[in-house]
Amino acid sequence: MEGSTMDNAHDMVATAAPFDTAKLDRLMDEAGLDILVVTSRHNVQYLLGGYRFFFFDVMEAIGTSRYLPVFVYQKGHPENSAYIGNRMEKFEHELGRISAPTVKAGAWGTIDAIGLAIEHVRRLGGSARRVGIEAGFLPADARDHLLAGLGHVEVREAHFTLERLRAVKSPAELDLIREASERVVDAMMATFKGCAPGMTKNDVVARLRREEQERDLVFEYCLIAGGKSHNRAPSNQRLEEGDVISIDSGGNYRGYIGDLSRMGILGEPDSELRELLQQVEDIQQVARRAIRPGALGGGIIAAGEAAVNASPHRAVLDFTAHGIGLVSHEAPRLTATGPVPYAPYDADRPLECGMVISIETALLHPARGYIKLEDTLLVSESGWEAPGDHGRGWNSSRLIA
Repeated sequence: MEGSTMDNAHDMVATAAPFDTAKLDRLMDEAGLDILVVTSRHNVQYLLGGYRFFFFDVMEAIGTSRYLPVFVYQKGHPENSAYIGNRMEKFEHELGRISAPTVKAGAWGTIDAIGLAIEHVRRLGGSARRVGIEAGFLPADARDHLLAGLGHVEVREAHFTLERLRAVKSPAELDLIREASERVVDAMMATFKGCAPGMTKNDVVARLRREEQERDLVFEYCLIAGGKSHNRAPSNQRLEEGDVISIDSGGNYRGYIGDLSRMGILGEPDSELRELLQQVEDIQQVARRAIRPGALGGGIIAAGEAAVNASPHRAVLDFTAHGIGLVSHEAPRLTATGPVPYAPYDADRPLECGMVISIETALLHPARGYIKLEDTLLVSESGWEAPGDHGRGWNSSRLIA
């Protein structure tokens, strides 16, 4: 098979794994897993120490199939790990960018990629009895091929195991999250400065996209509300003098997401608008005070909800908090009642240094519009750190120097 010669020539058996293998082994023990067959791009990127193939960064379809990166890990034997990638990734491998003991750049679609993974698992011998997969990130044809090729094994879900591995970020990851957060807010500030009556929401989003791209971010999305409307989809709604503008955007920096929300206005805010945004800010600050190492994760939700209930605007306020990193909602899992449904695994568990949390408060005023702040908090020894913490008031081209 094409790529096998390259595998032998470039195997990097002595390369140290770029992740905590002891932690992963422990998590696999807890889940009863012998082998991992990892197929989500974010988890493959993590296990490869940040590597992500540029060719498929935007789209995955090619020919009659799709790109499917695969990372195979055997519990207790990181030296047996293998990465299966696209044939064009041999160029990346030649440059030393792929950190795995075995690299098989020989696939074009899902079946040949998973076929190479099956071959590798078979070589590991009889210890591979329970194989962990990411069912939500494994195409049906590849899953069927895997089950047929490894008929003797029991397949189990490994999403939770891999998420727990990523729950505490390394110093290098925290640096990337800092950069992502700072750059997203800087892009928002530049966008608000350029807003003017007559622009559409689509115009504002296009401006934000350019500002994020100029800051070396991959623009992922923008939720935008304008005027009295609570509709946050980009549209041809035309903005008028005095309209408030809510921008909530995700910008990706080397795989890590900066997801924050700030407020703008076409004009100057009146006393009521200042009071409404201050209500949102007060709730955000109350929630921050619950963030520190050793505090239970659910305390953030309890603090934010208590502040909402104490507000005169509680009927139109919405607060939530969630983990963030390579994925916009990941560990720590703080609540079962947030916008993305999952069990609150971390609600009664202590926060740890290196965890990253997004807190967000929105006020859906019937007459003044959608008013929101969203912040990123890094759990630190002193409590928390908030990268991208500027621009928290009303931003306008008339008010921004």
